[in-house]
Amino acid sequence: MSTIRAGNTTTTGLSYTSDVTGQLNLEAQSGIVKVNGTGALVAPSGTTAERPGSPVVGMTRYNTSDNLLEVYTGTEWKAVGEQAKSYSVEYLVVAGGGGGGGGFVDVAGGVAGGGGGAGGYISSSSQVITSSSYAIIIGAGGSAGAYSPSTQTTIGNGGTGSDSSVFGQTALGGGYGGGRFAGTGSGGNGGSGGSASGDTGTKGLGTSGQGNNGFDSVGGTRSSSGGGGAGAAAITHSNPNGSAGGAGLAWLNGTYYAGGGGGGGTTAGGSGVGGSGGNGGGGPGGNANGNATSGSSNTGGGGGGGGGGNSGAPVGASGGSGIVIIRYSGSQRGSGGTVSSSGGYTYHTFNTSGTYTA
Repeated sequence: MSTIRAGNTTTTGLSYTSDVTGQLNLEAQSGIVKVNGTGALVAPSGTTAERPGSPVVGMTRYNTSDNLLEVYTGTEWKAVGEQAKSYSVEYLVVAGGGGGGGGFVDVAGGVAGGGGGAGGYISSSSQVITSSSYAIIIGAGGSAGAYSPSTQTTIGNGGTGSDSSVFGQTALGGGYGGGRFAGTGSGGNGGSGGSASGDTGTKGLGTSGQGNNGFDSVGGTRSSSGGGGAGAAAITHSNPNGSAGGAGLAWLNGTYYAGGGGGGGTTAGGSGVGGSGGNGGGGPGGNANGNATSGSSNTGGGGGGGGGGNSGAPVGASGGSGIVIIRYSGSQRGSGGTVSSSGGYTYHTFNTSGTYTA
């Protein structure tokens, strides 16, 4: 039996009235209701959708959608206690993709540039402190590799992508695709590695936990491989066509990110076509005597490698810029980026550098 204490009067037993809505009304002379005991007082619980339709100030309940105790302030429901100070978020951070290498032009059919590696991909979670601000850095895609004429006066490597970061985690920019110059044409290291140019050079290496390797040149061929992706390494190629870029990974929102750029094709041995870009924004490689396609913006996709031919100016393509996405369960709590909601979650998408305020 509970004890109700009102002022200096103690009443053993519980006297109450209730109405048809299930509301329980307790009255005490001093306005204070005290429940003795060493157990616990169980608050009503339910989802966000099950909140009272006409709340009044002071209503308190446990929200099973957000996993917190909340109270109605008169204008909104607010978390209380320790849970009001922090909450959990899930996030994706992807760096800028590497640029594809430029093609090489000569009478024998040219040499294709390697595909750029995808930007580093990190998916994790963190606790954020209410009202605290967190810097968001979005990396740019690497630059396109220039084509090399038969005089070999131009270094055809693409550019390395720039890093992205959030909550102390840094995703590394994608490695560049190699472009042949004076017997060299290796791909660059990065989040995912870029591939070598068609006839010479070694692969760029990916970073553990962020991406995969590019691919080496294959002796005797002049087409090239696509760059590594977050979900798969680059694969081999054979004349006259370039190979596809490594596939990216699908995040919690169902969208793929961080695909490698496709390798370029060549006219050596036929009219080669470039490899397709990896699923996740990778740009296709260039066709023989044709230019490649850039990685898609805000995917971290690698740029396609330039084609190799006996004429034209087959440049590589730039990598796609990176992205940061933050999500949490329930209605909007933070600010910053582009805010949307889906499937019971709130999303904050950052396509450019900015600030997330929890």
